[in-house]
Amino acid sequence: MPQKAPIRKRIARIFKLLIWLYHTGRNLRQLDNATDEQRAATLRHMGQSCLDTLGIQIHASPSPNPAQHGLLIAANHVSWLDIFVITALYPASFIAMQELKNWPVIGKMVTNAGTVYIDRSNRKDINIINAAISRVLDANGNVCFFPEARTTLGNGMLPLKAALFQAALDSNAPVQPIAVRYYDDGERTTAVSFANANLFQSLWRIVSIEQINVKVNIAPQLLPRDLPASDRFLLKDQVEQTLLPIVLSDSPNPEQVMPS
Repeated sequence: MPQKAPIRKRIARIFKLLIWLYHTGRNLRQLDNATDEQRAATLRHMGQSCLDTLGIQIHASPSPNPAQHGLLIAANHVSWLDIFVITALYPASFIAMQELKNWPVIGKMVTNAGTVYIDRSNRKDINIINAAISRVLDANGNVCFFPEARTTLGNGMLPLKAALFQAALDSNAPVQPIAVRYYDDGERTTAVSFANANLFQSLWRIVSIEQINVKVNIAPQLLPRDLPASDRFLLKDQVEQTLLPIVLSDSPNPEQVMPS
């Protein structure tokens, strides 16, 4: 069984995270008049410095191309850490659940970082969100979303939702599938999952892990023009078929994933 971090180390990480929150919040408030390059650098630093504060290491394969922009990034969703992992590799605006906006401190931070919130109970919101995504993509910005629409334990994937893939079709933008997997002492862990915890429970579980490693598989991009038809369901299926084998590749319970 993986060894837990000592209590003193857990408390020290939380203290360092509070300091990080203060400095990051101040830096994000200064982005109003920043150039695209300054904004991207600030967001990338925000993601990496959060992971450094918590002692989390990223192992990305292959290495991302920081010069590429205008991507719709679609990733599996395990934890609130996903936002910082992906931001460290691909500075992006995020599509997130509306509830995140009300989180203490973090809500303000991700709002300032350019997050677009979606009301999952209001289907009329979808067209508005797709239009907002398309505007960012057309301006050569990156947008990331989690098409499962909610977090999982990380050992598998929920069926993906097709609605927000429409923005890639509307803007003829490349879709970048990304698979995120978390490890504790070399073993897949569900302890970082946000699926069955509140923010404070999740944070305590995360700081209690001696060393978290994150494997990020950056799959080949999918181009809308290569689809046999301009259909968001086809695009969703291709992303699903790309991500699922990676997420399941060393899952301890692959038979319990992808519920219908």
